[in-house]
Amino acid sequence: MKKTVMQMAVATMLLTACGTSKKEAVPTDDFNYTVEQFADLQILRYKVKDFDKLTLKQKELVYYLSQAALEGRDILFDQNGKYNLIIRQMLETVYTDYQGDRTDSNFVNMEVYLKRVWFSNGIHHHYAADKFVPGFTPEFFKAALQSVDQKKLPLAEGETLDQLCEEVFPVIFNPEIMKKRVNQADGEDLILTSASNYYEGVTQAEAEKFYNSMKNPNDTMPVMFGMNSRLVKENGKIFEKVWKVDGLYGKAIEKIIYWLKKAEGVAENDQQKAVINKLVEFYTTGDLKTFDDYAILWVKDQDSKVDFVNGFTESYGDPLGLKASWESIVNFKDEEATQRAATLSANAQWFEDNSPVDKRFKKETVKGVSAKVITAAILGGDLYPSTAIGINLPNSNWIRSGHGSKSVTIANLTDAYNKAAHGNGFNEEFVYSDTERALLDKYGDLTGDLHTDLHECLGHGSGQLLPGVDQDALRAYGSTIEEARADLFGLYYLPDAKMVELGLTPDAEAYKGEYYSYMMNGLMTQLVRIEPGNNVEEAHMRNRQLIARWAFENGKAENVVEMVKKDGKTYVKINDYEKLRGLFGKLLAEIQRIKSEGDFNAARNLVETYAVKVDPELHKEVLARYEKLHLAPYKGFVNPVYELVTDKDGNITDVTVSYNEGYAEQMLRYSKEYANLPYRNE
Repeated sequence: MKKTVMQMAVATMLLTACGTSKKEAVPTDDFNYTVEQFADLQILRYKVKDFDKLTLKQKELVYYLSQAALEGRDILFDQNGKYNLIIRQMLETVYTDYQGDRTDSNFVNMEVYLKRVWFSNGIHHHYAADKFVPGFTPEFFKAALQSVDQKKLPLAEGETLDQLCEEVFPVIFNPEIMKKRVNQADGEDLILTSASNYYEGVTQAEAEKFYNSMKNPNDTMPVMFGMNSRLVKENGKIFEKVWKVDGLYGKAIEKIIYWLKKAEGVAENDQQKAVINKLVEFYTTGDLKTFDDYAILWVKDQDSKVDFVNGFTESYGDPLGLKASWESIVNFKDEEATQRAATLSANAQWFEDNSPVDKRFKKETVKGVSAKVITAAILGGDLYPSTAIGINLPNSNWIRSGHGSKSVTIANLTDAYNKAAHGNGFNEEFVYSDTERALLDKYGDLTGDLHTDLHECLGHGSGQLLPGVDQDALRAYGSTIEEARADLFGLYYLPDAKMVELGLTPDAEAYKGEYYSYMMNGLMTQLVRIEPGNNVEEAHMRNRQLIARWAFENGKAENVVEMVKKDGKTYVKINDYEKLRGLFGKLLAEIQRIKSEGDFNAARNLVETYAVKVDPELHKEVLARYEKLHLAPYKGFVNPVYELVTDKDGNITDVTVSYNEGYAEQMLRYSKEYANLPYRNE
């Protein structure tokens, strides 16, 4: 599996604690961060701090790149499932045009279902990957579809509504059809049991054989085979349908290119122009070597204030970890906050040299680890509405080793989570005592941000594969192992005296806030994201449980961490923070060995032993306690709206940003303005 290098959602403390109740959070400034809450989701806004301080040319660049970020929306919907665009159009038509009783429970539940489909870019949960259970009946939905203008429905030429319903209703209403977007269950055919739209007609064995045959073990600069294509089997022949201008997703890619070329015209410098030009070339040809050339140019662009990601990036949506989902983020540097990340980056070699891993697996020379804190200006594709708070790219191991990487922490998103979480009661319910709560109050935000910085800036960039090791050797376990490696790197170094020496932590006690938060989350509170009876499947959740459960089990002899009962409730209690650091270091050394040697069996054993299974009684307790808080375990954002201001001659004089668009309003507008793909598979 390719290196997956995006820490999703929010930092470990925020992953469970950043919800707000249905009552509005206590405001901490005059910006309205909370939009609405439904199902297990809360919708927030984020503020684009200092946008007004950009030059006119930089504002134009943000605008054009933002348009390019939105034009690819339908690509992700289609990647997540072959019926998603059809179902979205059916739901939206009923939502906007239905003239019946809109207070009826069927319509109300259909509205919630649609909002969840918007949030997850499809009919499966964005995080758990389980298919949504509709709270409305097939009879209601069919009658509602019959009542609206049939021309607005996604009917193929000559197709009747009855035929459309016969095809699509089982996908919506039968829980056994396409039940998981991404299945990671050991021993099953992960392609045949996953609903994601990256493969058609092929088995897991056939796909693995197809891509393994392309690889040359002596190639020191391998491309990421399969990254930008759907693998299909037609008439007994297996081949790729590549995502490019004259291939799959071509209509959307043409629109993306249009805006990228507009952005190239206002680029800040020649290096940034070269980056955009090479990305356009990749989108045009689909050539993976061109993509690597683009990635190298992008890494070298260190002087531009405005930056962006646009393309096929992360592989969490593919059960084999090969295919990349489409995503985009447009951003600009937060100059003041970047000093923290820059300090880590400047000392990258010290951290590499002093890590507890075997010398064979360390980089002798750490190259090009550039780190910055950014302000997100727009989110798109697999970063919208749910997003990361940290990014480290590119994914290619040899590019990272030879040319470096970019690591960013997204400050305004973290700030929005923190502001919305003010006074939500989570710590009072789940934290063991006043001692731990005081640690979290004093240090939690700081050490949470630092852990993200260490994870993204240094963790993903640390270590090296041994010569000849395939970067996909860990297969379905690669994502979990890679995220655990980066998390452990950060956890190991948070208590280090070097952090105080560099001025990154105020004292030797600060790390305890993140240690407690991490262990509580990994052992207990992230379980609020799992349906009763299910195992842990998402890679980031597996990573956190793996680390926390391994440390808990391996520290039992010395009672390093324990699960204690108080007033009938279960709590995590850390008895020896110093020994816990030693356990993190020991696990980091082993996971780096697994990564460097490509030890699939060891990866499989670690993940299946510690990261997958759930204690049903503890799970039941955590869900009951969490439910009383009326919190939403998942968060996402509506985007700001940018508009060009022109004079009477049509010259651009300014770009404005506003925050007034509602969630449904934005989603419906996006569906209208950025509907670039046919409803059915090409």
